[in-house]
Order: sequence, then structure tokens, then C-alpha cells
Amino acid sequence: MVRVSNCILVLVNSLLLLLGVLSLSFGVYFIVHGSTPCEKILKDPFLILGGFLAVVSLLGLIGSWCKNNFFMFIYLVILFFLILGLIGFTFFVFLVTNHGAGKVFSERELIIKDLKTADFSNWLQNHFVNDKNWNQIKSCLIDAKVCRSMGNNDDVNYKALIFFKKTLPAIQVSCCKPPTPCGFHPKNATFWEVLKSGPATKDPDCLTWSNNRWTLCYDCNSCKGGVLANLRKQWRSLVIINIILVVFLIFVYSVGCCARRNNQISNGKYIRGFD
Repeated sequence: MVRVSNCILVLVNSLLLLLGVLSLSFGVYFIVHGSTPCEKILKDPFLILGGFLAVVSLLGLIGSWCKNNFFMFIYLVILFFLILGLIGFTFFVFLVTNHGAGKVFSERELIIKDLKTADFSNWLQNHFVNDKNWNQIKSCLIDAKVCRSMGNNDDVNYKALIFFKKTLPAIQVSCCKPPTPCGFHPKNATFWEVLKSGPATKDPDCLTWSNNRWTLCYDCNSCKGGVLANLRKQWRSLVIINIILVVFLIFVYSVGCCARRNNQISNGKYIRGFD
């Protein structure tokens, strides 16, 4: 009789195999139909994740369904190191996103105080907003048209007060408008008039800003800060997901250990019966 632990593993790994195949399909889709560099970047994560899930789930299925302890042993070893890796990654994410954790800003304050890369850890700065990676991120921001949604109001009498009261994500606040200290006057959501006397501050971002929709403030330090703020927020959410995933994997690992023991018992009975 098939044990409960084996049935649970078969069910879990069948679902993982489906997810792996789905992820591989997305990867192949982006290889074939990806028309922009941003879309093509997505192919590697999907292919790597899909391949990993497919291999691990097949090992688990063979080990639990066919009662093969060799494959079950490899499956458990991979799960063990995966659990350790996720725990380590969770602590790492907490460390690199904890820089400036005591600085909490409301949406209103995020508009008034433009974020800078110095507000974030050196690791995040070096790996995400360096010259090479930033060009790819900027390309994705333009492709995603993050600033186009702000340009629906073309009224030349557009009031700054109305604009400031809007709830904007950190990326739009930082990349789609010039830094607030520059003192530029907003004509509409994406067009700002430069004062005749020039910017009100010597912030280099004031000179980087352009009303060209393909330029805007995408190369501003404040835009990079907005991207890092968004990344930090997502990674902190990822910590919670990782904790839940670790608990789930520990449960699957425990069930796998029971299934391996059941395989040994079943294989021992089969051998005695054959003799």
C-alpha cells in the first residue's frame, strides 16, 4: 500500500513540475518573441528557475512514486541545501536592505524629499545602479512607460498642488519629474518650465532633467534612488515569502524523510517476499 508521505510528495512534485514547465515556456516565449532588451533579460531567470524546478520535481517523483531511494536521497540533499541557501539569502536581504531602515517617509514626504543613492547600502548601489546595469534598468523603465500614465492631463493651468496630492510610486516621483529643490514650475504632469534665473539649487540632477519624454530624469541620481527604494520594498516583502517558503520546504523535507524510510521498508519486504 502506498504510504501517505509518498502520496504527498507525488502531489507536491507534480505541481512543481507543472510550474517548471510553465516557467520554461515563458523563457522560450521571451527568446522567440522578445523584441526589446528588457524582455530578453527575463528569459534567463525563467529558464533557470524552470529547469531547476523540473529536475528537482522529477527526482522527487521518481523517488516517491517508484520508491527509488537513490533518487530520493539526491532529492533530500538538494532540499537540504536549498533550505540552507534560502535562510542565508533571507539574512543577506535583511542586511542589504536595512541601511536607513529608521528613515520612514510618507508619500507626501517622498515627493518633497527626493531619494538619493546614498540613502541605500553600498551593495545595492554597486550591483543595480552602476553604469552597465543602469542602462538596462533605464531601458526597462522606458519600455514600461512608467511616466506615460502621468501625462494624461495636458491642461496648461495644471496646478502643482493637485500634482503633489497624487499618490505616486517612488519610481514615478523620482524619475518622471525634476527634483523638488530645483524649483521648476510644472505646466503639466510631464512638462516643467525652467526658471529664467536657472535652477534654485546646484543639484546636478537639475541639469540632467529634460522635458524630452525619452530622457526626463531617467539619468538622475534621484531616479536611481527611486528604483532602489522600490527594490528595497520588494526585497523586504521577499523576506516574508522566503520565511514561508522555508517552513514549507522543511515540511516537504520531513515528509521526504518519511517517504525514504517507507521505501526502505517496502523494498525490504519485496526482497524477503522474492526470496
